[in-house]
Amino acid sequence: MTLSLKGLTALLFAGLLTACNPAPDTAVTDFARLDNEIQAWMASEDVKGLAYALIDQGEVTHVAAFGYRNVEAGLPLETDTIMYGASLTKAAFGFMVMQLVDEGLIDLDATIDTYLPRPLPEYEDWTSLADDPEWRLLTPRVILTHSTGLANLRFLEPDGQLEFHRRPGTRYGYSGEGFYILQLVLEEGLGLDVKTEMQTRVFDRFDMPNTSMQWREDFAGNLADGYAIGGTFEPHDERSWVSASGSMDTTIADQAQMWAGIFRGEGVSEAARAEMLRPQIAIESATKFPSLNEETSPRGPQIGLASGLGVDLYQDETGHWWSKGGHNPWTGNQAICHEEAQRCIVLLANSVRAELIYPQIVERVLGENPVPWWWYYPQQ
Repeated sequence: MTLSLKGLTALLFAGLLTACNPAPDTAVTDFARLDNEIQAWMASEDVKGLAYALIDQGEVTHVAAFGYRNVEAGLPLETDTIMYGASLTKAAFGFMVMQLVDEGLIDLDATIDTYLPRPLPEYEDWTSLADDPEWRLLTPRVILTHSTGLANLRFLEPDGQLEFHRRPGTRYGYSGEGFYILQLVLEEGLGLDVKTEMQTRVFDRFDMPNTSMQWREDFAGNLADGYAIGGTFEPHDERSWVSASGSMDTTIADQAQMWAGIFRGEGVSEAARAEMLRPQIAIESATKFPSLNEETSPRGPQIGLASGLGVDLYQDETGHWWSKGGHNPWTGNQAICHEEAQRCIVLLANSVRAELIYPQIVERVLGENPVPWWWYYPQQ
């Protein structure tokens, strides 16, 4: 799998700029002032609840939470409040898979039929692919780079049945369904329990006591409900099933530890960390969603926008950036890291309106940046 010519050109150009322009020192030291600024921005956009964490040199330096976990009951959002991780789960899952790669348990480029005891279409959820042999082109790398050619979720298909819209491995198109397939490979092909592997390899490793891939009853006492763009209330979804694509419940305190650990590469080899953060396939789509949108834009190649393994990558004159978002109509999450500056910000919100102020917050914390907000949130 290779980047397009435009993507390679952008990356080479950005690399030359990086060599000439080292990352500036933009570390925030006045946390009280930053907290006040964020709360003012929240008030200006009616953001119900927002929590954030700062990471510097791979260590957590600040964690804070503001607003409400439930406005109607007047319950405050706190740093140990259970929040929905959404698709941040995918990055955590990808990091766990890289540990399996290190141990030789799975090969990023082996096709999934290498591991599955039965053909994929013989499993109940994948029978619609029975007449399409392209499922045999799926590999862990193709899945982790969102280049399966499948829709994001099957309910988005007119008939609710999955089909390949593109040849696997040829173009980026965000797909949670791909992560379900890789979860199946680990469970059916390798005999692993994804919930257990995530708990021991990620959550326990990084000391995350209030994070789980499956709903826990002890979460109910300090839980964040959700708020849509118009402010309407949505109760927290008690996810009783384990989903590599997005079932993680967590807290900002735990996410701070997780992203600091991922940044340090704790638990994986240097080679595995580098592979996770290496551009795997160029992203030329004009927007992230709808995931099968054929419209392209030169803006992505201009910043070397590409998919790593479970994370998004881009560059500017200060160096390399990587991030992962998590979104639904009531949730807005972002984790963004600047490799050369060795700084990250993690943002969790139970109010999707928080996405309106994320560009301001990230620029305040990390300085001028190439984060493709136009790609993440085109409606803004």
